Amino acid sequence: MDSTQQFWEDFYRDKDQVWSGNANPLLVREVAELAPGTALDLGCGEGGDAIWLAQQGWRVTAVDISDTALKRAAGHAAEAGVDGIVWERHDLAKSFPEGRFDLVSAQFFHSPVAEDGERDKALRRATEAVAPGGTLVVAGHAGWPTWMDEPPHEHVHFPTPAEVLEALALADGEWTVDVQEVITRDFPGPEGQRGTRSDNVLRVRRSV
Repeated sequence: MDSTQQFWEDFYRDKDQVWSGNANPLLVREVAELAPGTALDLGCGEGGDAIWLAQQGWRVTAVDISDTALKRAAGHAAEAGVDGIVWERHDLAKSFPEGRFDLVSAQFFHSPVAEDGERDKALRRATEAVAPGGTLVVAGHAGWPTWMDEPPHEHVHFPTPAEVLEALALADGEWTVDVQEVITRDFPGPEGQRGTRSDNVLRVRRSV
């Protein structure tokens, strides 16, 4: 097990549950009106997005680097009575799921241990996995919460939607940008502090 996988194994093993179990609101907003087909969930974590997609009728391939996260996600899917999800372990810097998909989702695809360029490389590979007529949705934080005086990680750069779009290096004439925006929402702190946090969302569609 290399250091990147070890980091994420420890990240999930430290708590019985890390995430809420709910689907990311930005994914729900961008995907709710799409016709279900095949979906690829990159960095699926404990499976909240993948389970929601399957409940909407999508046939999902859900990917994470952590075996612990994948086992936990599969357990949550079983508890919810959800099938139609294939769970695969991949370090996306080294391997990628096979096939093409009607939807590829990369939600909050951040990593404090990724090497320079790894995220962009994985997202460019994600574009190759989008089937003709399919959609890629990339969401990520635009900065730290406003109430946070001392960020937990120094020198972190949060890419803007324009920077993400540039990094994707989409071929001219083959893609349409449907959504490219920054969304600010109320985000209280753990001790009830009032504040907000901004997130980026980019949704692009491959031409038929």
